[in-house]
Amino acid sequence: MKPARFDYHAPVSVEETVALLASLGEDAKVIAGGQSLVPMLALRLAVFDHLVDVGRVARLRGVERRDGSVWIGAGTTQAAVERSGDIAELVPLLARATPLIGHFQIRNRGTIGGSLAHADAAAEYPAVALTLDAELEAVSPTGRRTVPAAEFFTGLWSTALAADELLTGVTFPVWRGRSGFAVEEFARRRRDFAIAGAAVAVELDDDDRVTRCGIGLFGLGPTPARAHAVEKELAGRHVTEIVAEDIGHSAMSGLESVPTDQNGPASYRRRVGAAMVARAWRRAVEEAGNG
Repeated sequence: MKPARFDYHAPVSVEETVALLASLGEDAKVIAGGQSLVPMLALRLAVFDHLVDVGRVARLRGVERRDGSVWIGAGTTQAAVERSGDIAELVPLLARATPLIGHFQIRNRGTIGGSLAHADAAAEYPAVALTLDAELEAVSPTGRRTVPAAEFFTGLWSTALAADELLTGVTFPVWRGRSGFAVEEFARRRRDFAIAGAAVAVELDDDDRVTRCGIGLFGLGPTPARAHAVEKELAGRHVTEIVAEDIGHSAMSGLESVPTDQNGPASYRRRVGAAMVARAWRRAVEEAGNG
């Protein structure tokens, strides 16, 4: 199929982009790499009268070290994230999630902002942003605001962005000390969308007790999820007291609306999700324990 007719706009600045979005309203959609949007348009699962291409907006690209954090422009391609030494060093969870996204052709065009704004519940980047307490910055004609990842994903393919707002960047805090990170996912075929996945970050003190951790889940509901209750329970415990399989089962018990689809019933997805959490937890703890 072919997409419905639309008008194409190619602004070259953030200011021009948000002015267009404000004037066009709900009839407009931002397009970056187009790796998710173009197939939806072609299948007519989505129809917009106007597409606003932000590929020429240079201010949306780049990686910057900031005070205790790393800022990544929303227009930065996933391939650039994958190649970045700064991200590999300072935000290893993001670096390890990136190769799991589709194929390299997808990552050459797809952008980090596009993935976050598309808000696919089976995608890796939204879960990583949630796990690491990232902050997303948006600009509108009235100014700039920052949205915590915990408040950004509001439903299936929906976010807290208003119609006249443009996602311009995302800031990830840097975890120091004895930290470990892991991403695990299960799909029918390599590079397919995950049936279930987990992103884990853990920090240990000198006595191997958990000082903080983040457990993000994807493919297990309409939005990425965070196992807050499990994280709270783990705080202060010695790693030798923690059974990875128990963490996996506990993380699944707090979930609502786990989907049943062509991949299997919700009960199957929960079992897979529990296994992914357990596997990611073991890997992250091993890394943290090794310093």
